[in-house]
Amino acid sequence: MIPELFLFLLIYPTMIGLSSSFGATTENQTNCIQFDNKDRVITISCKDSVHLTDLFNKLQNPDVLNRQSSGSNESWILNAGITIEGGAKLIIDSTDTNWLKIIADGKHAYPISVLGSLLIDSVKITSWNPKTQDYAKFKKTLRPVTKDQITNIDKMLRPYIKIEDETTGTTNVTNSELAYLGYDCAAGCSGLSYYGNNGTSIVRNNELHHNRFGFYSVGAGNIVVENNYVHHNFMYGFDPHTGTHDMLIRNNTLHDHGAQGIICSLDCHNVTIEGNRVSHSDGSGIMFSRNMTDSVARNNIVHDESKCIFLSQSRHNEVYNNTVSNCYNVGIYLFHNSFDNKIHDNIVKNSTVSTLVADDSKNNNFYNNKILDQRKNEDRKDG
Repeated sequence: MIPELFLFLLIYPTMIGLSSSFGATTENQTNCIQFDNKDRVITISCKDSVHLTDLFNKLQNPDVLNRQSSGSNESWILNAGITIEGGAKLIIDSTDTNWLKIIADGKHAYPISVLGSLLIDSVKITSWNPKTQDYAKFKKTLRPVTKDQITNIDKMLRPYIKIEDETTGTTNVTNSELAYLGYDCAAGCSGLSYYGNNGTSIVRNNELHHNRFGFYSVGAGNIVVENNYVHHNFMYGFDPHTGTHDMLIRNNTLHDHGAQGIICSLDCHNVTIEGNRVSHSDGSGIMFSRNMTDSVARNNIVHDESKCIFLSQSRHNEVYNNTVSNCYNVGIYLFHNSFDNKIHDNIVKNSTVSTLVADDSKNNNFYNNKILDQRKNEDRKDG
């Protein structure tokens, strides 16, 4: 009887619930997917990659993770956070998912926290307000102009995705829509945030909109951000921040943001910003800020901004082959101790002032720039 029973288990394991159709082993299903009811966190520590279906089959708790089906559209309601432990991998893709709705009930901000690896492909991920049966929306789409007006608007609790600084793997987000995520917290809650990376991560062919930030990073490197459509995020489109390095931001379209379209700030280096189209930010189109070094902005089209390309306290950068137009303050502005930058072969059209250099910005090299339809007669220094 024992050999026959063993053979039966090998051939028909799913008949007695030993494994899911997505390939996690019996041991993994039993031990590596856990739910903490007190903290409302699903923890994944599986050696094999898992899908949402694996979590659903293991937890068997629709109050935590529930499947909703409508024809070919498979959607999920997630009423908890997810932590992907080091060495583990979660896949959220079109194999079993069309739309992941993460509950925003006003009491919790459920994160997907990545210490291992995450793959998001060809899906939609948003917040979801169960009372309104709609996204969790800020009272204003974009940041108000003054700080007094901004108070508490973006503190509304909403889910977010955070790649932790000790992550052991990569997080790739491709062909997907991420929307109505993120809020103002101490750190890492702004929507899609990379605080670490181990390998090369890719953010490609996505629509990122109505988040607090479209993309944010701290201290992360080796990330490719390309071919994304990024719009109506509450503050920044892209904000690679403190110590971000070795990043490629290429061929993205960004418009209508409450602050800058693309800003790299505070000790960023080796960042390439190329081939992007940026417009209608409530700030600058492309900004190098606070000791950004050894970086490049090239072949971008920037228009309808206050300052189309803005360098502040930054050095040893190169800005070339860009076309900027309808800059209602300055086309290209070098401000406050920006030095040893090369600004060349740009086209500046129909701007109030084509280029502006502050008196404390030295040793910058301007050449071969073409000025068309300037609204004032000559460039000037900011005294």
